[in-house]
Amino acid sequence: MELIFLLEQVVNGLLVGGYYLLIALGLSLIFSLGGIVNLAHGAFYALGAYLAVELTKHAGFGGAVVISPLIVGMLGVLFERILLRRFYSADPILSLLLTFGLAMVAEQLIRMIWGASPLQSSIPAALKGQVVVGDFLYSKYRLLMLAVVFAVLTGIWLLLNKTAFGRVVRAGVQRPDMVAVLGIRLQPYMTTIVVLGVGLAALAGVLFAPISGVHPAMGAEIMTAAFVVVVIGGLGSFWGVVIAAALVGVVRGVTIHFYPPAGEASMYLLMVLVLMFRPRGLLGERIERFE
Repeated sequence: MELIFLLEQVVNGLLVGGYYLLIALGLSLIFSLGGIVNLAHGAFYALGAYLAVELTKHAGFGGAVVISPLIVGMLGVLFERILLRRFYSADPILSLLLTFGLAMVAEQLIRMIWGASPLQSSIPAALKGQVVVGDFLYSKYRLLMLAVVFAVLTGIWLLLNKTAFGRVVRAGVQRPDMVAVLGIRLQPYMTTIVVLGVGLAALAGVLFAPISGVHPAMGAEIMTAAFVVVVIGGLGSFWGVVIAAALVGVVRGVTIHFYPPAGEASMYLLMVLVLMFRPRGLLGERIERFE
């Protein structure tokens, strides 16, 4: 039974890792291509969760899973064109201050619109219950979330590695000067990356709202863990972020199993250990910014 319980903690860790991955992957892509440290990323995550609560009342949970990330993605277009585009060639500290301020404004707007009290978000009735495999018991809803994360991960990998769009993005991360020489403008690609990144954050908010709860500060709370994943994985590396998210989730889950008080601290210790031997992260690459 002890082994089964430990296995459950590992699977829970992978689920938490998938949760971090949906947020950290967009965060990493936005920085890798545009050089923007987007501290407002958590605000899109929170907005996705709040919109899901409202949309579930009218379109059901399935409708909220689809519609909420689309709405947040459209807001991402405005976010990139009106705000971020001004700072691609500026000092990175300016974009950091801008997005930090935007995150604070977004949190207060959420409080004004929905109030300061947490909102109720429940698991759909059809997804309640357990899956039983021998002595192993696990939530149907959590298994569904793992499947969704895996499907999204596969889709993003195919987009970045098997399409012309992905080839330009990867070239823009590594050699933006060469992309410019070829006459390719990276700004339209950056808009798509921002839409994709904030849409993934909103999807994480929708999926994990029934587990983590919906409250105004949820965006600020998740950003620390997301940055830890990005730092451990290494900027500019798709698989680095994936591996880091899985590592952080599993290490956290196993630590909680053996010594619960150290659960949160374990991911910061992991980050310190990785940076001691790999300052660029596990699979970090040298990145140039486009002008």
